[in-house]
Amino acid sequence: MTRHMMNLARLAAGAAIALPLNGCITVKPPDKPIEINLNVAIRQEVLVRLQQDVQQMITKNPQAFPPAPGKP
Repeated sequence: MTRHMMNLARLAAGAAIALPLNGCITVKPPDKPIEINLNVAIRQEVLVRLQQDVQQMITKNPQAFPPAPGKP
């Protein structure tokens, strides 16, 4: 047999096996809603915003936030 005929025979065998299963395959939606957890991305965004706000506050009010003492 040639390669083309072997591929055709494989395709025919696959189709013959798949035809009886045609009515058996069903797709159902899940009973519960799908939950996607995005807490990590939201938390990172909030932390960046807080850091920027604190940096601006320190820059505007340097007397309220004295520099940290150096290590001895």
